[in-house]
Amino acid sequence: MSHPLLETFLQGDRRAIARAITLVENQLAGYELLLGALPVNRSIPVTGITGPPGAGKSTLISALIKELTSRKNAAGNFNQVAVVAVDPTSPFTHGSLLGDRLRMHDHFNNPNVFIRSLATRGALGGLSAKTLEVIDVLRAASFDHILIETVGVGQSEVEIVSMANTTVVVLVPEAGDEIQALKSGIMEIADVFVVNKSDREGADRFVAGIHKTLHERPYNEQWSIPVIKTVASRNEGVQELTDAVIRHYQVNPPQLNVHLMAEHAYRLIQHDKMKGITVDNIAGQLKEKMNAEGFNLYAFVKDFQRK
Repeated sequence: MSHPLLETFLQGDRRAIARAITLVENQLAGYELLLGALPVNRSIPVTGITGPPGAGKSTLISALIKELTSRKNAAGNFNQVAVVAVDPTSPFTHGSLLGDRLRMHDHFNNPNVFIRSLATRGALGGLSAKTLEVIDVLRAASFDHILIETVGVGQSEVEIVSMANTTVVVLVPEAGDEIQALKSGIMEIADVFVVNKSDREGADRFVAGIHKTLHERPYNEQWSIPVIKTVASRNEGVQELTDAVIRHYQVNPPQLNVHLMAEHAYRLIQHDKMKGITVDNIAGQLKEKMNAEGFNLYAFVKDFQRK
């Protein structure tokens, strides 16, 4: 049985794609039926853009979109690009604050670009818990490239490697020397390094420092990790970055990987088990019991899980 939205969705109707994402993100009626019917194309490359706040990720992605959509796919048509911008959650509406998407305003009217913001909703890894499912929705819609921008929370952003085929780590010269950079978890996950705002003082020294740290990573004879200098606001270095990302796909093409698929399945099972459980829900029950004599948190949790 297929979902009634699926037919228009598969025809590339942007409104249908947006409705499908809303359905999935908010777990509205019929979302599991839709996910179960998706013809997901796992050969579509997914690029994760990560790095600390203030590195210029959104501006860089805007420049990447412009470069990618100026190029043609194997069918001779201009590339269609989807962007998932994971934004901080509003403490009032629990929705996305949309800050990153506003920096991509140049592409709002481009028919070859689809941009969607997702709220982290408390996720600590820089990604929304629903990001994986939204990516599969976009893969079924047959975009040529999918870009994910994480919220920019630091070391916990290593989660991006479980969702993206290629991980681009964006840094700025002020990020510190190579020893400090090596301590950050995100330094260990990059397939491509970008030193953005490289017109600032110390950029060359910082690039040299990153090259030094790369000697401490396991050698991969198929891929030599590039360190690319960009000034995204002036579109400098963006063509080189795009070439590097495409080259990485050619060396490491998106393919079915049992460990990656198992990781995805684990996340989906974990999310399903937690469905309907919120901090407010737990707090409501705790309020009634925590002041009782002999209260034990571990016993409370066991009892909560049985319900």
